Amino acid sequence: MTGLHLTVTTPMTVLVDEQGVQSVRAEDASGSFGILPGHTGYLTVLPASVMRWHTADGSLRYCALRSGMMTVEDGNRVAVACREGILGDDLPTLEAEVEALRAADADADRRERVEQMRLHASAVRQLMRFLRPGQTGSGAAQLAKMMQDGEGS
Repeated sequence: MTGLHLTVTTPMTVLVDEQGVQSVRAEDASGSFGILPGHTGYLTVLPASVMRWHTADGSLRYCALRSGMMTVEDGNRVAVACREGILGDDLPTLEAEVEALRAADADADRRERVEQMRLHASAVRQLMRFLRPGQTGSGAAQLAKMMQDGEGS
């Protein structure tokens, strides 16, 4: 059979396993791109986006992806492994779902940055307490004593 063999998988299921696909359209960090039969080997990371493809009978199918990896092998095998995928026929609904996924990912990134900054500030405060000069038992006093002892011997 001519055409592409397209598979889309999640950790829990195979969403698509279709032979004879005429073309695949997806997007990565560099923008939108297409895959046709005979395409050279390819590997890319897919962000939250809607992938589309033309089936053997020419109908258009859609899958909303929550990030993943796409590989093209032997010019006729396209495989997508994603965290989550939603099949559908209504493009506007799937695009709205992708926007919600992107917003959720951006919110999670913001929360992670805030937590990282909080941990960093806490570590700096601990270092400042440890190195505060003039305190008995402080790291700075201990370091000064060690240096004096080392110079005296």
